[in-house]
Amino acid sequence: MRSRAGLRAVGWSLAILGVTALVQVAIFVVTGSVALLADLIHNFGDAATAIPVGIAFLMRSFRAEKVAGLFVVFAIFVSACVALYETILRFIDPQPLSHLGALAAAGVIGFLGNEVAAQVRLRAGRTLASPALIADGNHARVDGFVSLGVVMSAIGVALGFDLTDPIVGLAITLVILKITWDSWRTVRGAEPGDPAHER
Repeated sequence: MRSRAGLRAVGWSLAILGVTALVQVAIFVVTGSVALLADLIHNFGDAATAIPVGIAFLMRSFRAEKVAGLFVVFAIFVSACVALYETILRFIDPQPLSHLGALAAAGVIGFLGNEVAAQVRLRAGRTLASPALIADGNHARVDGFVSLGVVMSAIGVALGFDLTDPIVGLAITLVILKITWDSWRTVRGAEPGDPAHER
């Protein structure tokens, strides 16, 4: 029953993120926004982390779940590194943003999709005492903040503040690093059947 519940949560969150990413791809084709492309990379990366978590539940092994959780933590950390790299590039060589209305709409869609997926994963992770699902839920929430950052960038640039994009990127990076640390603590301290490790 636990394995089926875990797979159901992974499946639902993957479907939600898949629909979200497809809508954003359609908007990216129209706008060609580099900022939106970065957000898409984050969202596809978040969807990909569902694969090792799903495999762990198929194996019905808490040890496999813990390994999957460590993989998710690593994926979050890589996202932070990518965000930091892109932010530094934007500070050095600011890039103008266009199609700001469509860009903001794509950011809102990305945030909502990731937040719903995060809630599905976190609720199931806490119920099943699964560190991998909890870490994956935190990862989805991180990518939601990245999407919200795209909206803030669009608003700032529309108001004439061209440095809004890299400043928001730096803030997003700090959020991602905080979530990385919290997820690491969750996975590292988790024990079989212990629902207390949900922070």
